Order: sequence, then C-alpha cells, then structure tokens
Amino acid sequence: MALFKKRTVGKPGEWYYCLRHKKVEEGPECPAKDRFGPYASREEARHAMETARERNQEWETDPRWHDDESPREPDA
Repeated sequence: MALFKKRTVGKPGEWYYCLRHKKVEEGPECPAKDRFGPYASREEARHAMETARERNQEWETDPRWHDDESPREPDA
C-alpha cells in the first residue's frame, strides 16, 4: 500500500494543455511535467504551443540574452 498518492491538483476554471496527449484539459488531469498552464480559458490553453513557439522565438532573438560573440580580455 502506497503511503502517498500522486494527485493532480487544480481548480475548476483552470485550463491546461497536456503535452503528452496533445489536448486541453480542465483541472488538470495529467502530471505537471506533462502540461503547460494554468490558463484562464480553454481557448488560451488550446493555443499553448503557439504561445510557447512565439516566446521561444522572442527569447532567441533578444540581444539581452546572448553573450558577446567576440572573446573579451580579462580586466586587469
């Protein structure tokens, strides 16, 4: 008998996108490692992968997150 049960926790009205099953769920139904969210609406959760792609693209092209390409001399 297990001492601790793994439970997903969430509230009605919280929406998630399950990366494993590629579906929107209310609740959540799947473990946290397999989902994005919570989102405020079903529609917002439905676009989770698009949102992630947009944010990744912004990060990849943001000069604040990239080191200078040229090697620098240590301060003397």
